[in-house]
Amino acid sequence: MSKQYYKYKIEDLFIIRKIVTIHYFEFDKDFTYPSESHDFWELVYADKESVICTADGEEFVLEEGELLFHKPNEVHALRANKRTAPNVFIISFECKSDAMRFFEERRKLKLDKKLLRWIYAIIEESKNTFDLPFSDPAMKKLTLSKNPPAGGQQLIRNYLELLLIQLMRSESDREDTQIIFLPREEFGAHIANQAIDYMKQNLRNRLSVTEICTALNYNKSYLYKEFKNATGDSLLSYFTKLKIQQAKRWLRESSISVSQISEQLAFDNPNYFTKAFKKITGYTPLQYKKMHQMR
Repeated sequence: MSKQYYKYKIEDLFIIRKIVTIHYFEFDKDFTYPSESHDFWELVYADKESVICTADGEEFVLEEGELLFHKPNEVHALRANKRTAPNVFIISFECKSDAMRFFEERRKLKLDKKLLRWIYAIIEESKNTFDLPFSDPAMKKLTLSKNPPAGGQQLIRNYLELLLIQLMRSESDREDTQIIFLPREEFGAHIANQAIDYMKQNLRNRLSVTEICTALNYNKSYLYKEFKNATGDSLLSYFTKLKIQQAKRWLRESSISVSQISEQLAFDNPNYFTKAFKKITGYTPLQYKKMHQMR
């Protein structure tokens, strides 16, 4: 006797119909973009430093780690604060799901660090799938790369839908949930964040793995394992990337020389700094600075 199976229809909370633009900007400290409006949603996330956003005449300072949504047809603008050079992720998309109303009146949201993986996943998949220009705020149309990976567009959409779902959950639970014991994976992320915070405080110094472990009071092999699992990177490799992020901001914010930056960030010499910078960014420090001066 054959069994009868019930096919459960899956409910979609968010359905992304179209992706309009995807940007990861490394703005100058004096950057400004005029007001605009459009008939689709826009998500703005301050990845490094703060930016100033305007929405329907109201101004907000979006601090590092915060995001906001511009709803369809909302007049909005964006500018740097004239003091620091911010890194900003922006994605615009069409979504007519009723659940998007959740984000209409929530001006600023603090992004839980564990949700950053979805933003970075979107960025990485977008780089492979589309031919993205370097810091072009005026881009109006995405262009496919010559050999895009199979399923790239679908993955970008799925990552964005996952981000929206997790954002809604996180924000809904924020006031009601008191965490007493961290789940295993969150505890690993907590340890990694401790190490990252310590490294950020010591960008002008040389650090060894032993020094980081001693400062945080963790066993070397244990900290290395937890950090690698949480970030996919080694401690010192991540530390170098943090230094290069700071160097990029200084190159955009000031007239400080490459030699001075190398010294300020405790590289062995300017030549080693230039090699590390190019390995991570694809450009030499002078090429990077010139690109921003030409904008």
